[in-house]
Amino acid sequence: MAALAGPVGKAVEVLPHLESLGKQEKISNKMSAFRSHCPHLDSVGEITKEDLIQKSHGTCQDCKVRGPNLWACLENRCSYVGCGESQVDHSTIHSQETKHYLTVNLTTLRVWCYACSKEVFLDRKLGTQPSLPHVRPLHQTQENSVQDFKIPSNTTLKTPLVAVFDDLDIEVEEEDELKARGLTGLKNIGNTCYMNAALQALSNCPPLTQFFLDCGGLVQTDKKPAICKSYLKLMTELWHKSRPGSVVPTSLFQGIKTVNPTFRGYSQQDAQEFLRCLMDLLHEELKEQVMEIEDPQTIMTEETMEEDKSQSDVDFQSCESCSSSDKAENDNGSRGFSEDNNETTMLIQDDENNSEYITDVHLNDLSTPQIIPSNEGVNPRLSASPPKSGNLWPGLAPTQKKAQSSLSPKRKKQHKKYRSVISDIFDGTIISSVQCLTCDRVSVTLETFQDLSLPIPGKEDLAKLHSSSHPTSIVKAGSCGEAYAPQGWIAFFMEYVKSWFWGPIVTLQDCLAAFFARDELKGDNMYSCEKCKKLRNGVKFCKVQKFPEILCIHLKRFRHELMFSTKISTHVSFPLEGLDLQPFLAKDSPAQIVTYDLLSVICHHGTASSGHYIAYCRNNLNNHWYEFDDQSVTEVSESTVQNAEAYVLFYRKSSEEAQKERRRISNLLNIMESSLLQFYISRQWLNKFKTFAEPGPISNNDFLCIHGGVPPRKASYIEDLVLMLPQNIWDNLYSRYGGGPAVNHLYICHTCQIEAEKIEKRRKTELEIFIRLNRAFQEEDSPATFYCISMQWFREWESFVKGKDGDPPGPIDNTKIAVTKCGNVMLRQGADSGQISEETWNFLQSIYGGGPEVILRPPVVHVDPDILQAEEKIEVETRSL
Repeated sequence: MAALAGPVGKAVEVLPHLESLGKQEKISNKMSAFRSHCPHLDSVGEITKEDLIQKSHGTCQDCKVRGPNLWACLENRCSYVGCGESQVDHSTIHSQETKHYLTVNLTTLRVWCYACSKEVFLDRKLGTQPSLPHVRPLHQTQENSVQDFKIPSNTTLKTPLVAVFDDLDIEVEEEDELKARGLTGLKNIGNTCYMNAALQALSNCPPLTQFFLDCGGLVQTDKKPAICKSYLKLMTELWHKSRPGSVVPTSLFQGIKTVNPTFRGYSQQDAQEFLRCLMDLLHEELKEQVMEIEDPQTIMTEETMEEDKSQSDVDFQSCESCSSSDKAENDNGSRGFSEDNNETTMLIQDDENNSEYITDVHLNDLSTPQIIPSNEGVNPRLSASPPKSGNLWPGLAPTQKKAQSSLSPKRKKQHKKYRSVISDIFDGTIISSVQCLTCDRVSVTLETFQDLSLPIPGKEDLAKLHSSSHPTSIVKAGSCGEAYAPQGWIAFFMEYVKSWFWGPIVTLQDCLAAFFARDELKGDNMYSCEKCKKLRNGVKFCKVQKFPEILCIHLKRFRHELMFSTKISTHVSFPLEGLDLQPFLAKDSPAQIVTYDLLSVICHHGTASSGHYIAYCRNNLNNHWYEFDDQSVTEVSESTVQNAEAYVLFYRKSSEEAQKERRRISNLLNIMESSLLQFYISRQWLNKFKTFAEPGPISNNDFLCIHGGVPPRKASYIEDLVLMLPQNIWDNLYSRYGGGPAVNHLYICHTCQIEAEKIEKRRKTELEIFIRLNRAFQEEDSPATFYCISMQWFREWESFVKGKDGDPPGPIDNTKIAVTKCGNVMLRQGADSGQISEETWNFLQSIYGGGPEVILRPPVVHVDPDILQAEEKIEVETRSL
């Protein structure tokens, strides 16, 4: 059957015709039954053939456009009809606003579920279903009353699906599907080859793509412009069974442009910059707080330590031997971007506290470090997007004594730890050490990286690298170890002659060795030793403490000077498999897997000022290599890939043991032993089990609160977060990976619900009092004083009381808008500040504390009464004339 004719976002596979809507069919194959099952079918109301035919002759209820391809909502007691993406796509807007997930195309009569992001089959007689009580999410607006937020006494949770073979093994596709899925091109929409190449390279990273395909229900965000939802839609199209020849990534591109003005217009941009921007945005929209069980001792310990920041919160610029190349790259690559509505702020900034810093230690003493903020040896350019965070709620004003008793006393807002699928997949950790050659003091910095920006060494650098000792290991042919394998004199002579005519052969191992080489700090680059209190000669070196699941390597081919730019076109030889990173691993690292295989590579053809981007990617289903050149997709040989001029490479951890374990668990699940207990497990962790070489301990905290229940805001879509496992499968997974906690019963956490009601009441109270005080302030003719307040803090508070941010802000911070002159605190010229009344200031300050007070007093002008009387007389005479 032909693919769905209608909005691209609802493109689905084979769907039933209208005549099948009223038929009840028995499905003998449990696998196909599971694939077509949708947990949202319970919300479908009564539908008849005549109703749909009648609606197909109507118009969109919003823009009045006629068909074809109108979409009708299938929610019980909802008669909405809207247009598709060929018009304004009011059907999608209706679904987002009302949480009505099921819709039917009135032209093709095919059904689409927005929550599952797939086609669903109405393979049973549809009648009015008693819908389960809906638990309202926590992000309420100030107009909602607290009474509406109470827990219904009969609240239940939808029963999650039982995991089947498909959920634990991705290699169950039919043979014809293995040859073609994922081979969809991207149309160039105006010099966007850089974006297309980057998206295809990311698309062929199985851990990330499988998350969006299998865990679409986890893609929940209220932040604009909802890049994660656009990316989910794009991945669904690229990997759909209908195998479209090409798609247009308009929605994703428009969202990126609204956030980052760099990508507006039609000029050529950098693929690596686009990758960083996209991955940071995905992290910001999908990040969740790392939930930890409350422990007084743990809280006391954490108060003395810095937050372990994710790379997507702190973009790492690596420690370099080639500082000039690094500086030139940074000058071009560091660009800020922020959202128009201030719901998400992402800025490039210099921050002295972007790393965890440990002083006066040796690498062997790094097990439980005391972390002290410092700026020694820290890379000066860090791309930072600090997470919004907060701790317990401060007390309300004295006028709200009743509410105050249930809230925590005011104290400084604490940092919280965040994670996302981006940080889980791409974040690694580097230990950067600086040793003073005078006092032998060693300062160690733990830095999180999302990609390694490697210099391409020249002739002299290669000579130094090859003259030093390099560890060698036995590797198979075609792997990266060949570069440092022992050579006979004939091979050495041939290599020398070749390098004389064509230049030296640079390998990826050379670039890594140059990156991790010891760097002498002397001359103009001396080290400021805290112990000596002087500039001293030092030595800087770094090793990897934790390797990411997918390693992104950026080769620094472009140098941007003040007046011109140049490109290093040197060919860098890289392995397709067997990239051994053991030589660059820290001694005390717990890493077990240090071998990587290539997934994709982005190439740039042309000069620094103009050129074209393409991507070579290995299809994970058939292990063949393909060239993605905008909308053109062509199969290529491995030698073609190896001869490419690589710019960005994506490597994935290689583990045969992980594949064997997946097959073993899948076989156990296929047996389907009966068990008295069923265990709930996180879909997100199951995705890690399917795609990660090292999935880590089982983590069910993404659907549990700190009290062990389901958070109220997640109750309405709990079936998207968990699957049920039989006891034998849980026992096998738990015995191998540990973690947990074990969950046999799902319930909405009553404690969290009560806290949610309190915080909702607090929001409403604070907002109402502020509006009343501010209205009175606006009605004053000539206020005696104005109190200034930092707009940065005020925006955080406004986001909190309007329900956009779940955490209240910390103490009022006016330090950035205040300046002290002659002992008086005055408003800094050009400061980002607002003016409020004294009563409003006292109200906010009594709740949050902080300061300092910045007061403006309008000058009082004394007018002589005789002069005033004369002016009035002149005015009267003028009017009479």
